[in-house]
Amino acid sequence: MRIRNRARKLVAATAAAGLAAVVSGCGANSVSAGGTTVNWWTWDDKQAAAYRQCATVFEKENPGVTVKITQYDVNDYFTKLLSGFVADTAPDAFMNSGQYLQQYAALKQLEPLDGYVRKSGFDLKKYTTGTDSYRYSDGKLYALPMDWAMAGLYYNDDMLKKAGYTKADIDDLTWNPDDGGTFEKMVAHLTVDSKGRRGDQPGFDKHHVKIYGIGALGVQDFTGQTSWNPLVSTLGWRPGDKRQWPTVFDFEDPRFVKTMNWVRDLTDKGYAPVEGEFTSAGNAPSSAQLLGSGKVAIANDGSWSATAYPDIPNLHYGIALNPKGPDGKRSGESNANGNMIWAGSPHKDLAWKWVSFQESEQCQTIAGRSGTFFPSIGASMDATAAALKKKGVDLGPFVTAQREGDLYASPTYGNGTAMQKTLQPLMQSFFAHDRNDDVFKQMTQDTRKLLAQKED
Repeated sequence: MRIRNRARKLVAATAAAGLAAVVSGCGANSVSAGGTTVNWWTWDDKQAAAYRQCATVFEKENPGVTVKITQYDVNDYFTKLLSGFVADTAPDAFMNSGQYLQQYAALKQLEPLDGYVRKSGFDLKKYTTGTDSYRYSDGKLYALPMDWAMAGLYYNDDMLKKAGYTKADIDDLTWNPDDGGTFEKMVAHLTVDSKGRRGDQPGFDKHHVKIYGIGALGVQDFTGQTSWNPLVSTLGWRPGDKRQWPTVFDFEDPRFVKTMNWVRDLTDKGYAPVEGEFTSAGNAPSSAQLLGSGKVAIANDGSWSATAYPDIPNLHYGIALNPKGPDGKRSGESNANGNMIWAGSPHKDLAWKWVSFQESEQCQTIAGRSGTFFPSIGASMDATAAALKKKGVDLGPFVTAQREGDLYASPTYGNGTAMQKTLQPLMQSFFAHDRNDDVFKQMTQDTRKLLAQKED
């Protein structure tokens, strides 16, 4: 009966994800003619390429074992996982987002790792990110952190110099929700209208802006990691009432409300574009492209985008940390993707061997040198930073923020998909001026209901 219920819940989850049928074809777990094949999935094509280098080393050290790395587009990835659970064709191990931890763990599709950790003597203390984010409400560990990420300010160095600013100026910016601090002053001065007047000069025309001082800080996502989160975080606001498995996201907090109004005012003043202004035919240019095209002077972007900026022709750029808050300190959200083993894998011990190798300093250093992600192991991160510095990419600001404790871990919470679908339109209504501060009460109430729902 328990098996039947589990299958029924999996089918329901798959249907909810919009799948008409499960993935067909050969099973994901197979035994090849020469031995055993371990399947590992990811949605990140760059990480897939990076970890194939590790797979080559692993296969040499484990004769007869083949590691098959498969990458799917992120828009299909999680539905394919669900369908694989239903059809028993899921990969032995896979990369996962914390957003889906509750759902997959509640469906009994994740293998607890605590026993493997104890038996192998695996060192959990080596992670700079910690492992609490991947402990489910039952206290068990279901993933190992693969990486870490944060947001920063990418700026057009030529525009900065033309406006009379130096690297030291942007490195020492301050912010507050009352007048925006030196951050807003810089953004205003970097903004230029079609007649060459700057945002802080008389006659500035906010309706005909040629260069925005900063990219859109509005809706993007309801956690705001690469937009408003590094600002409101400096005021002490955190998304949940608890670090892990929160019961509510307090969007009614006066600190949050005041920050959102400041962000909206920034667009109203003409210093930042409205969300979607540069979207054409459904495709939005990346922050790197906007910076390179001269449409914005500063772009809030994730650390994972660092290697994209050197590829933009004729762009001289720099990377700075987000502004300091009223207390003189910086803050921001950091998140880590997790490496998980499928509970239905016929090769669990071998899957652990591969996953634990991926999580070794040896592999993380090999893969991390690609610069496509930040390793969760300190020594490997140093190797990544050194490798990229030779290519002209300075990750120093990100490394400094992480080591100085300026980051906090994203909370692990349930019903992430429902949270996104519910909150995103409400955030959009605020920034579009369709709703005002009253929307934050509704958002808070909605999170309380959604977080109370249990996946079963």
